[in-house]
Amino acid sequence: MVVPSLRLQDLIEEIRGAKTLAHEREVIQKECAQIRASFRDGDPLQRHRQLAKLLYVHMLGYPAHFGQMECLKLIASPRFTDKRVGYLGAMLLLDERHDAHLLITNSIKNDLSQGIQPVQGLALCTLSTMGSAEMCRDLATEVEKLLLQPSPYVRKKAVLTAVHMIRKDPELASIFLPPCAKLLHERHHVPQLVQILRTLVTAGYSAEHSISGVSDPFLQVQILRLLRILGRNHEESSEAMNDLLAQVATNTDTSRNAGNAVLLETVLTIMDIHSAAGLRVLAVNILGRFLLNSDKNIRYVALTSLLRLVQSDHSAVQRHRSTVVECLQETDASLSRRALELSLALVNSSNVRAMMQELQAFLESCPPDLRADCASGILLAAERFAPSKRWHIDTILHVLTTAGTHVRDDAVANLTQLIGEAQELHAYSVRRLYSALAEDISQQPLAQVAAWCIGEYGDLLLEGNCEEIEPLQVGEEEVLALLEKVLQSHMSLPATRGYALTALMKLSTRLQGDNNRIRQVVSIYGSCVDVELQQRAVEYNVLFQKYDHMRAAILEKMPLVDRSDPQVVEGQKENKAGPQLLEAAALVPTEPQATKLLDLLDLLGDTSGHAQHLPPLEPSPGEALVQLLDLPCVPPPPAAIPSLRVFEREGVQLDLSFVRPVETPTLLLVTATTTNSSREDVTHFVCQAAVPKSFQLQLQAPSGNTIPAQGGLPITQLFRILNPNKATLRLKLRLTYNHSGQPVQEVFEVDSLPVETWQ
Repeated sequence: MVVPSLRLQDLIEEIRGAKTLAHEREVIQKECAQIRASFRDGDPLQRHRQLAKLLYVHMLGYPAHFGQMECLKLIASPRFTDKRVGYLGAMLLLDERHDAHLLITNSIKNDLSQGIQPVQGLALCTLSTMGSAEMCRDLATEVEKLLLQPSPYVRKKAVLTAVHMIRKDPELASIFLPPCAKLLHERHHVPQLVQILRTLVTAGYSAEHSISGVSDPFLQVQILRLLRILGRNHEESSEAMNDLLAQVATNTDTSRNAGNAVLLETVLTIMDIHSAAGLRVLAVNILGRFLLNSDKNIRYVALTSLLRLVQSDHSAVQRHRSTVVECLQETDASLSRRALELSLALVNSSNVRAMMQELQAFLESCPPDLRADCASGILLAAERFAPSKRWHIDTILHVLTTAGTHVRDDAVANLTQLIGEAQELHAYSVRRLYSALAEDISQQPLAQVAAWCIGEYGDLLLEGNCEEIEPLQVGEEEVLALLEKVLQSHMSLPATRGYALTALMKLSTRLQGDNNRIRQVVSIYGSCVDVELQQRAVEYNVLFQKYDHMRAAILEKMPLVDRSDPQVVEGQKENKAGPQLLEAAALVPTEPQATKLLDLLDLLGDTSGHAQHLPPLEPSPGEALVQLLDLPCVPPPPAAIPSLRVFEREGVQLDLSFVRPVETPTLLLVTATTTNSSREDVTHFVCQAAVPKSFQLQLQAPSGNTIPAQGGLPITQLFRILNPNKATLRLKLRLTYNHSGQPVQEVFEVDSLPVETWQ
């Protein structure tokens, strides 16, 4: 018994009614067998119905390739019902990978030549969807003729097809340019669009197109989007639609979602065209009403749109500041994030105190994924609009105590700089930071700033003469115990321990009691597994022993550093492991960075296999003090020796400049300056050098390890080369860095140095 084939509607209902995936497969397999049998029988009246069912099966993801040839037969049929399904099947089942698509070229050509607009539209849609470059070249002439047809329906589809053809074969552009130039001179249609939209708003077209009392909102939205494109950067068109947009904004019903959609498109159009100031205020007020809507999607759209407007219409958006701040408490993460971005954008000098209170309250309760953005935004706003230094210090301190682990990397350096500049607030700052650190040592940025401040101004902490806060009685043993607690805590980072250890050293000159406890702690960390901390402790031990007479002078309070100094800015980026008070390389100038050069000893022919220890180069007292305080080296006077560019690759250049001090003719000071003119930052930059055995080389610490893109601040490094025999100087350099996401290593020899560098 032959099972009758299902209708398309019945097939859809049966597939949707399947309880399991196996049942669905069974229904589809059975129906595909019926479709194959019908194709073999060749019934022309049933072919388009069977192909329609097969296309539905294809959209569900099941194989339907056996219907490709049936598409060709239906396209060649003279009946419109067959052509419609055949062209749809060709768009779904055929593409450039199947040779069968070339077989419909003649059918498309014949249909384009006919005067039947629906058939021409079907052929043009199919050609613009799956036409290959070969098909486009064969049918370009027919499409060119249709570009100048009187029917706008055909012209529109012909233009879209021409765009597809040019993308497939750019050489076809010469064919379509002349007719497109004529199309540009057609009648300007903004007035007609304005009139249509005005009719929709005032009278409406027909009741069957109304949705929730809004006359054809889909058509209104499309017209508004088109007006937005036509009015952008065009004052005449913008003036023609200003009154209409005001009419739409005031007459549209906002109680239904359809009306809200039309209003949103109206607001976006007002924002993009040359609209009047009053109209833009009206648009902002509409978005403000959206913020009070119960629908989360509408509130999100309003926040996003206001964020776009805040730069151009800041005062108008400010009127809705209280509503925006209330949105910070939204339970939806996307809403609260948008509200945070808009709240930060609304901060200015007149409302900074009130806005910071709201944002700090939000910081305490916000989700963890928003805490970093909130903390960063508060710090930036406070730095830009702080009404006083004390308020600024309190704000940063609150952020550090609330979300210390989420703050930006430069927060520590900025706060230490701010405290250092506010001399009248030193006592207040150190007491606030001591109290905060005593309550919580887990916040690492807070611990670092507090350790730095205690080390610098510990004497003010012990005096207890700050009248601005509640009196706090602190003893020397309590301060030392707190810093030791930071050193011993498993939560402390190596950088935090470095701050605490240096703070103890600073206190050795601030406290009046015995320094034996500090000596003992420092000596313990001389065998620490952390190399940086160990090196620091060893050098501090040397300072206690060999240079004890200089300890008080070396550990004086840090002088104020000018933020505008590029070398200081780079130094702050580089030195994060401690408070930048005392550098090891200057305390014991015997082998600075010698360990980094062990693998370079063979570069110039040294095959001895053992390290060459460089003898110390005695610095002058003033120079030693500068190095001990980790300040940028004072640049030498202008050199008479010409500079030399020794390296250039992908925008990264290394230049050497030379100076020979008059008082030490055998000493050559070489300044290596590395710049970056590329579009990507250079990171983890390290420059190593080696010289022959008869020379003595000493490398000083570079100014940083990151070179910003496009001519940012360069990295400078000083080489001190002692040439007692005045031999011909040869220098070998190794550069390692990351650029554009790729590691780079270059080793090269510089043997063309100017004669003045060694004679």
